Amino acid sequence: MGARVTVVDVNDDVKTRIAWLYYVEGMTQDEVANLVGMNRSRVLRILAAARQDGTVQIRVTTRMSRCVELERMLEDRWNLTRAIVVPEPQDPNALRAIIGAEVGAYMSQTVAANMTIGLGWGKTLTSGVPAIEPRAADGVKVLAMLGGLTRVSSINPSEFAWRVADRLSAECYMLAAPVYAPDKRTRDALMGHPGIAEVFARAQSLDMAVVSVGDLTPHSVFSEYGLLTRDEIASLEAAGAVGDLLCHFIDAEGNVIDHPVNERVLALNPLSLRGTRQIVLASGGWHKLTVIRAALKLLRPTVLIVNELVAERLAVETR
Repeated sequence: MGARVTVVDVNDDVKTRIAWLYYVEGMTQDEVANLVGMNRSRVLRILAAARQDGTVQIRVTTRMSRCVELERMLEDRWNLTRAIVVPEPQDPNALRAIIGAEVGAYMSQTVAANMTIGLGWGKTLTSGVPAIEPRAADGVKVLAMLGGLTRVSSINPSEFAWRVADRLSAECYMLAAPVYAPDKRTRDALMGHPGIAEVFARAQSLDMAVVSVGDLTPHSVFSEYGLLTRDEIASLEAAGAVGDLLCHFIDAEGNVIDHPVNERVLALNPLSLRGTRQIVLASGGWHKLTVIRAALKLLRPTVLIVNELVAERLAVETR
C-alpha cells in the first residue's frame, strides 16, 4: 500500500460533508470545492483520506461468477458455513488490504450485541480495521488472544485489538506481556498473573474468533521485527514448521509442533479454539497456501476469506 494521506486540520464534520457531497449527492470535485470554500487539490486530499480511514467505504455488490463458484466448492470441501473468495488484484501488494477489507465488512455484518470476540494479529487483519462500521456500545467484548510486541508497530496485537474495540465501542481485554517470553519458566509465571489469567479464562467462551496465518519467509513479521533469530527460524523449519497460527508454529498437517519456541509463546493455543461458535480464518497469497491449508485442518473454521489463486488449489484437493 502507498503512503497514507493525512489531513490534520480538518474536523470530522467537514470531511464527512465533503465525502457526502461527492459520493452521495454526485457533485463534481470543483463543485464541492466551491461549496466548502477550498481549492480542488485540497478536496482531493480529503477524499483520499476519507477512503483510507474508513469514512468512505465503496463495495461492489455483485461478485465474479468464478469466485462464487469457488466459494461453493470450498464450502463443500472444507465443511465451511461461508467462504469469501476475492479476485486476484492487478497489484499483488494490494491483496492484503483487499482481504482485510472483507474481514472488516464481515465483522460489521455479523457482530451482534453482547458477543465476545477473540482476535489474532497480522498485517492482513490490521488492514481491515477501517472497514469495520462504527457502532454504539451494546455489550460487545474484544480479546487479544496473544501478547504484544516490545517495539511499537502498526501490527502490534494489543494495538490491533484496541482499534477494533474502538470501532465497535467494545470493552477490550489485552494480554499485557510480550508474545514470546525468554523461556518457558517465565512464560508459565506470566500465565499465572491474574489479569492475564482472566483473558485466557474469557477466551474459553468466545462467540467469534478472527485469525490469520503467518509464514517463515524473510518478509515475515518474525524476521521483520526480530521476534525470532535466524537460527530459531531455521530450527523451526527443520522441525517441519510451515508457518504460525496465533504465534504457535504448525506443520503441514495442522499439528502444533514440539519445539522450544512453542513452549514460550504467550498466546491462546489454537487447538482450544475448536469449540468456538464461529471461527474466521483470513489470509491470502500463494506463498501462504501450505500454512492456510494446515490451519484449515487444525482449526476447522466456519468462515474462510482467501484469494482466488489459493482458492483454486484448495477447492479441488481430495479429502
